Order: sequence, then structure tokens, then C-alpha cells
Amino acid sequence: MLLISCTQKATQKEHTNTTSVVTNDYDPEANLKKLKITLRAPSTPVANYVNVVRTGNLLFLSGKGPLQDNGKNITGKIGADLTIEQGYEAARITAINQLSVLKSTLGNLNKVKRVVKVLGMVNATSDFTDHPAVINGYSDLMVEVFGEHGKHARAAVGMGSLPGDIAVEIEMIVEVE
Repeated sequence: MLLISCTQKATQKEHTNTTSVVTNDYDPEANLKKLKITLRAPSTPVANYVNVVRTGNLLFLSGKGPLQDNGKNITGKIGADLTIEQGYEAARITAINQLSVLKSTLGNLNKVKRVVKVLGMVNATSDFTDHPAVINGYSDLMVEVFGEHGKHARAAVGMGSLPGDIAVEIEMIVEVE
């Protein structure tokens, strides 16, 4: 199967039952600059685990939370302490933190072929039901940075609590070169 982008020529690349679209305008690094996003060194795990594990051409990123530039997490329950919009922002900050892990691991985000899967966990009240609206903050940024390559399978679920009362925790799987 040959896939063709509407704006650019595409090339076919076969491997393990997948077809990858390569376009000349794929440049996540440039997209980060356009979005005025600066990545920092990823936070160090607080227990006996690592930020990322690579197996073959897949990276499995551990769950990250909404650690802000000031060193503080966004905390609280969506539906009680935080609005959907504040949760969306927490998820977006978490996406930036995961991008920092990817950049630190790969050296260049252009090596990302596809964001494959995202698991978004929302610290929410028991009657809150709009978890996808919160995790959209993460998913939207992945598409802004990676374009079509950033569209992914996803689960957005509610939790009774999260470590340190963080608003969201999100993990992801990424295909790389």
C-alpha cells in the first residue's frame, strides 16, 4: 500500500506489517520552535524505575505528571479543585515533560516515527466523567508537534488518587527510527 500526503510526495517504507509515510515537511523540532516550547532536562525517577525503556524500535515512556518550570506539580482533583480547562493545561504540561524525555533519549525529535499509544490517568472526583477532555491537552500537543505522526491510540481514565495528588499522570509508547 502506498500512502500519499496531500501536500508532499510520500515514500513507502515496509517493516513488520506497517507502512510509514515520509513527507518532506515532517519536522517536529521546527514545530517546537514555532510553538515557542523549550524543553528542559527530564525529571529523575523517584523510585526504582527509569524514564524510558527501548525495545527494538519502540520506546515505552514511564508515567509523568504536570511538573512545571517552577519545580511544582499541578495538584488536585478535576471536578473539585480544578476545572476541565486547568486539567487540560496540566495534561499539556505533562506532554512537554514527555517530549523532554524523548529529546533526551533520542537527541532529536525528528527520529520519532509515530506516537503509538497514550494512557492518560486523571485524578478526578467519583462523579467526574469527562476524562477525555482533560487528556486532550496531551493529545492536541502531540499532533501540534508531530502532525499526523502524533495521532495515537489512547485511553483516558479516572483515578481516585495519583502520586503526590498530581492532577494527571500520562505514559506513552512511541515508534522511532
